[in-house]
Amino acid sequence: MTEPEFTVSTTFKASLARSLLTLRLGVFIVMLMWTLDKFVNPVHAGKVFEAFYGIDWLTQNISYVIGAAELLLILAFVTGLWRRWTYGAVLILHGISTLSSYKQYMAPFDNLLFFAAWPMLAACLALYWLRDWDNLCTLNTRGQ
Repeated sequence: MTEPEFTVSTTFKASLARSLLTLRLGVFIVMLMWTLDKFVNPVHAGKVFEAFYGIDWLTQNISYVIGAAELLLILAFVTGLWRRWTYGAVLILHGISTLSSYKQYMAPFDNLLFFAAWPMLAACLALYWLRDWDNLCTLNTRGQ
């Protein structure tokens, strides 16, 4: 059984493209700040890795390496390159980050800011699902 064909108006396409661009930029800004933290304050990054991921061996040099890899990923993400892979990787990384904070959700009113991760996770998921439509201000406008 084939899906019914439908026509998408130019106005809808433009609105969707603008909406996806704003989601992509919003996710990028958050990811950029967490990436820069690995360079600017590697001690803090180490404490985050220890507290939320159980990794107590994050040295300053390893923080820089992880930060560099993450920076390459989010730059490819924000420019719309290799969307299936970069959007998927950002979704997975943010999903791990969101779920690893589960203890903070058990005391919600002491940790309200942690709940901001959920709408961002939803934005990452929407971007992944709609990646073929996200073609405004990208380096590669082919569906990926």
